[in-house]
Amino acid sequence: MTCNIIILAAGQGTRMRSALPKVLHKLADKSLLEHVCQTANTLAPSQLNIIYGHGGERVRQALVGLQANWIEQAEQLGTGHAVTQALPYFEDDETVLILYGDVPLTKQATLHALLDQVTATSMGLLTIELPDPTGYGRIIRDAAGKVERIVEHKDATAAERAITEVNTGMLAVNGGRLKDWLGKLGNDNAQGEYYLTDIIGMAVADGVEVKTVQASHRYEVEGVNDRLQLARLERYYQSMKAEELMQAGVTLRDPARLDIRGELKCGQDVQIDINVIIEGRVRLGDNVQIGPNVMLKDCVIAAGARIEANCVIEQAEIGASSIVGPFARLRPGTRLAAESKVGNFVEIKNATIGEGSKVNHLSYIGDARLGKDVNIGAGTITCNYDGANKHQTVIGDKAFIGSCSQLVAPVEIGSNATIGAGSTISKDAPADALTLSRSPQKTLKNWQRPTKNKE
Repeated sequence: MTCNIIILAAGQGTRMRSALPKVLHKLADKSLLEHVCQTANTLAPSQLNIIYGHGGERVRQALVGLQANWIEQAEQLGTGHAVTQALPYFEDDETVLILYGDVPLTKQATLHALLDQVTATSMGLLTIELPDPTGYGRIIRDAAGKVERIVEHKDATAAERAITEVNTGMLAVNGGRLKDWLGKLGNDNAQGEYYLTDIIGMAVADGVEVKTVQASHRYEVEGVNDRLQLARLERYYQSMKAEELMQAGVTLRDPARLDIRGELKCGQDVQIDINVIIEGRVRLGDNVQIGPNVMLKDCVIAAGARIEANCVIEQAEIGASSIVGPFARLRPGTRLAAESKVGNFVEIKNATIGEGSKVNHLSYIGDARLGKDVNIGAGTITCNYDGANKHQTVIGDKAFIGSCSQLVAPVEIGSNATIGAGSTISKDAPADALTLSRSPQKTLKNWQRPTKNKE
């Protein structure tokens, strides 16, 4: 069923104690409102409307990429008033689904079930059973079990407060009926606001049955009002992601110590150790092993590769059966071919490392292209930046670069060339030859070390 979706995102969120609008606070590195919009878009709505208010322009600017109809609620006069701002943007024959910008984890299946309740004579209301319903509006049913009304906690009697089924605020309803009921809303209450919940009583009075759908878990319908709730939802989200991975066959050394802040896809028999952070889009091939304390962002790691402890890999591609780390940093533009090796305390940026090549330790390789079976000695650097422009270093197959060498780009090292340790190479080095630059070694006899002056 197609629907027209309205997301209420105008709340100030004072309990967040933040200058940042509440819906822009992040869960798994994505704003609360983005989570809601992402789920909403899976329903293929005819239109996505976002009601914004507090910090509205900042919200729009932060989420400029969202395909949505932005509607300003200049005054925050309640949820009913907020929905009223969208009246010109839905038709009488449409089903309208109302969601909240600070409730990020509602499932698509739950919303589908809610939409299925809407007919010519019924509407859908999302509810949930809570062990402690304090603060929530209670669902009041008649003797036949049908919804009669919603009573707010502060207005409920002792018997009504004992009810554990509560209102979530999310509902689906025919557009024409919603327009009619919104026009009848009043603000004769302690807050002087127009409450969307008042339409439930109007529906019953008009003979429209209020059919309820139960959320599967409280976190599906829990909003974020303070940092504690945000942290609680973050941990729940991460636990769900960890369970999905393990059910798909991924080994997690400790499911509680994995943070997925993007999208992770894994092949078979992947192993992930503790304290791993995933950001952006990450792809792990079959039999990949990720060590502890690793950060992966927007990268592809091919089958059989092993990432050792404490590595940071961003916008890079790691070839099959390669080994990286420990303590390596691969920056954007890094491409490792199959069976290559990058060791400890190595940084690589915008460089291609050929098949079987090794950069084992304490080196910087930037703006470079290495062939097959190249060996880079410890402490080697490519001097790729002249203070204004970047230049490339090209190293041919089977070249051997001695330790503590500086390759001053632009420069090319021929295939099977050898560079002597400690050399500064600023001119092309030919293939199949030894090239080195080294000052003559001197020994000064009778030389005395300086001594500390006596006071």
